[in-house]
Amino acid sequence: MVATMNKFSKDAPVIEVDGLNHFFGSGDSKTQALFDNKLKVRPGEIVIMTGPSGSGKTTLLTLIGTLRTVQSGSLKILGEELNGMSQAGLTAVRKKIGFIFQAHNLFGSLTAYQNVKMATELVGQKNKEVKPRIEQLLTRLGMGERIHYKPKSLSGGQKQRVAVARGLIHSPRIVLADEPTAALDEESGRAAVTLLREMADRDGCTVLIVTHDNRILDVADRIINMVAGRIKNDSDIHETEKICEFLQATEFFSDLTPRTLADVANNIEARVFEPGEAIVSQGDDGLEFFMINEGSVTVERTDVAGKTETLKQLDKGSYFGEVALIKNQPRNASVIAKTKTTCYVLDREEFRAVVDTSDSFESELRKALFERN
Repeated sequence: MVATMNKFSKDAPVIEVDGLNHFFGSGDSKTQALFDNKLKVRPGEIVIMTGPSGSGKTTLLTLIGTLRTVQSGSLKILGEELNGMSQAGLTAVRKKIGFIFQAHNLFGSLTAYQNVKMATELVGQKNKEVKPRIEQLLTRLGMGERIHYKPKSLSGGQKQRVAVARGLIHSPRIVLADEPTAALDEESGRAAVTLLREMADRDGCTVLIVTHDNRILDVADRIINMVAGRIKNDSDIHETEKICEFLQATEFFSDLTPRTLADVANNIEARVFEPGEAIVSQGDDGLEFFMINEGSVTVERTDVAGKTETLKQLDKGSYFGEVALIKNQPRNASVIAKTKTTCYVLDREEFRAVVDTSDSFESELRKALFERN
């Protein structure tokens, strides 16, 4: 099966992982490295993947890059399913990907220019078209005076900059980078990630970076954390910032540190409710805390005779659900969406973690409970 990139929709996920597992070894020595991972990355996104050593980050990256064979689950790149794909198909997909690895693997007999040029030859780009682009890219990365130097005459950081240029020169649809800035000083690392940001914004290039370098986190649209072979957190930076601003303006959360706010935001789920939909129902177990981001709701209570009374209306910035969580009691009222309503939802475990973290949060809760009794 040969990849048919022309059928790929520009709005579809560029990388789509569903139920992906991976194993190393066989028989008694067989070990599982990835467990049922799910991930979607859109065109133009920069996603940074973090996590402890041995958590599966590089394994996932190399599977996405067609450098390992997909064993179990689905992995689609630019709309093409890699599981079961022929070698010809994998080669066609690979030409759309740029690779930047910490081990630069430059050819010692070739100059910096020639090492970068090899990447254009592999995808069939013409020599007369690439020469000025190679020179411009190497100069941009601070290698203008060493374009014709061989690796033995370059420092480790300079070799890495050549490897960055080699991974980007053929204008790939996807860039996969494993610790691309580890050997670079702050200025060179910033130049490299600025190039990646420009390619993402200008060309819709999708970038997936495995890194421990917290100097470059600001270029990310999303940050993924892997632990023990599983994607544990997948945080949209822009949505997280929006949630943090919302939380900061809420009395319960106003004194939390930025780090704690971000931790809370990462565990919040946004849900949309249509007009007339019950968000919580009277008598249900209290398992979640709700904050209204957009829209309005009514709070209603039904007495033993079956008569329903509207107690109040809550609008943007209001919250509900804390009484049942604190007292471990069933919901004492129903909450119905009056308009189309978006709520930020925090589950019981995360809610309790915030209570334990913030003295102010707990005191505000006690005050709220007192006022509602």
